[in-house]
Amino acid sequence: MLRLEGVSRHFGGVYAVRDVDLTVGQRELRGIIGPNGAGKSTLFNLIAGHLRPDQGTIALRGRRLGRLPAHSRAALGIAIVFQAARVFRGMSVRENVMVGAHAGTRAGFWTAALRLPGHFREERLIRARADAALARVGLSGWADRPAESLPLGQQRSMQLARALCAEPELLLLDEPASGLRAAEREALADLIAELRRAGLTIMLVEHDVAMVTRLADRITVLDLGRVIADGAPEEIRSDPRVIAAYLGEEVAT
Repeated sequence: MLRLEGVSRHFGGVYAVRDVDLTVGQRELRGIIGPNGAGKSTLFNLIAGHLRPDQGTIALRGRRLGRLPAHSRAALGIAIVFQAARVFRGMSVRENVMVGAHAGTRAGFWTAALRLPGHFREERLIRARADAALARVGLSGWADRPAESLPLGQQRSMQLARALCAEPELLLLDEPASGLRAAEREALADLIAELRRAGLTIMLVEHDVAMVTRLADRITVLDLGRVIADGAPEEIRSDPRVIAAYLGEEVAT
């Protein structure tokens, strides 16, 4: 599904991501972990197109993404849920979720401006997709409420519904459980597992290592922008390089 080869990105003289090679299989749930400042969020922004690499290549299903902007990558099937809740104020929950589908719309500007039949057909389809996504994350009862009135946990669920409304093939989740209460985290973990079983390819950045090791097929560990380990959860838990990275120790090589 996704291949990164030699991907690097620096800010000034500091590398946030350096020489990253990574392959994610179709229908895989890949965990990405590492200490603060390891480059996890930068990596996601490079994949989604919000940042461009200084060097290296990123390919989706064998197609090199090159300099494609974020909205073009969204149309190809990449969706990202950011750590910070992003809410379009003054819009309902349903309308916020419908925004997620517009990268893949086909009717075009003039069809919408002239209010031609194709525009209304597409809007009905998007509304139905939004309602299905809201039902999937347990927010059907909130659909007509102002989006900014939702508590943090529901705002995170709304963001996930927005991403699902785009019907992505690759879903990037950047610390989706941050700030959630224990019951909300458990419900989120169950939903992510359900999406994985349904066949969606998922990459998950999360500080809750126990949650990642429970959900992921494989885990990639970053430290100071570099991949220091990659393997099955049971391998990662006992890897001395990973333990050292989290504890701030050095390991003899």
